[in-house]
Amino acid sequence: MAAAGLAAVALTVVPTGSAGAVDPDEYVALGDSYSAGNGAFSNNLGSCFRNTYAYPYLVAQQRANTDLTFVACGGAVTGDVIEKQVPSLSAATDFVTITIGGNDVGFANVIFNCADSWSFNCQNAVNQMKAKITDELPAKLDATYNAIKAKSPNAKVVVLGYSRMFGKSLSCAGANGITAQEATWANEAADLLDATIGARVAAAGSNFVYKSSVQSWAGHEVCTREPWLNGKSWSVADMYHPTRTGYAKGYVPAVRSVIG
Repeated sequence: MAAAGLAAVALTVVPTGSAGAVDPDEYVALGDSYSAGNGAFSNNLGSCFRNTYAYPYLVAQQRANTDLTFVACGGAVTGDVIEKQVPSLSAATDFVTITIGGNDVGFANVIFNCADSWSFNCQNAVNQMKAKITDELPAKLDATYNAIKAKSPNAKVVVLGYSRMFGKSLSCAGANGITAQEATWANEAADLLDATIGARVAAAGSNFVYKSSVQSWAGHEVCTREPWLNGKSWSVADMYHPTRTGYAKGYVPAVRSVIG
């Protein structure tokens, strides 16, 4: 969800495979940095932190006869998706994936105020995030999903959620500037975000499927033996985003469980 340029530059990836006379499945990847690939420490597709370690690229490479249009962008909010990414959709789109909402509610603000900051600042940032999740996010998500439906009424849409940042272990908490109480606050906000996105996806209709990451990523949070999320690092844009393993083992199976 880290800030970056928001230009929606389409990239089409055609994986190796024998398509024969069958039209390829048209797959469009929308969303923010969790879809673009922040956390993989790569920007090898040119802009917006899109890279070949991100789950949309991996899904398209694994799935035969699939054309990917990759327009997810680090820093994107719901308005950016509607204005700059949804135009990449069409009536011919078969599959859509998206992560969105974190930037709308101040995810980065929580990270900056909870890592190496006073607990008072952390608690205030978390409370502000919770208020935005409750008061503002539902309508923004509804507008985003409605825009997707309007452009691609027959597409299967997979909405992916954000995981908790911290699990039971805080063995690396000192290096990440996080106390046990701050980790609890951050996870409470993540749980509320997860529940809110899930509820709006359920209201969006049968073509929309929500794949929560809260339980499926349990045991792979920051400080665990095999973390699927980066902790504090020299690269602000990659902190608290999925690792390359997180994209490959966390998000890819979730998407493939829906679209095959």
